Amino acid sequence: MNTLTITKDNFKSEVMNSDKPVLLDFWASWCGPCKMVSPVVDEIAAEVPAIKVGKVNVDEEAELAQNFKVMSIPTLVVIKDGKVHNSSIGVQSKQNILNLIK
Repeated sequence: MNTLTITKDNFKSEVMNSDKPVLLDFWASWCGPCKMVSPVVDEIAAEVPAIKVGKVNVDEEAELAQNFKVMSIPTLVVIKDGKVHNSSIGVQSKQNILNLIK
């Protein structure tokens, strides 16, 4: 598994202090579209070593979801050098997700 589970406890070390861009997948177990995006995010994690991929369960990490103003899930957020670089809401194609990272 190349994806990290991101929590408020490891957020700073894994995301804010990361030397690589980070793709965050905000999801929930009850969310149908999240289940469609998740395997695509896993594929990207396996295929693109230049980035770090983390998943944030919005039910368990409500504070992080609020910090990113996540209103709908799945929400994908790309963070570079500790700043939000790009984001998208809803089901995205693999190519669209890869474009977010660029």
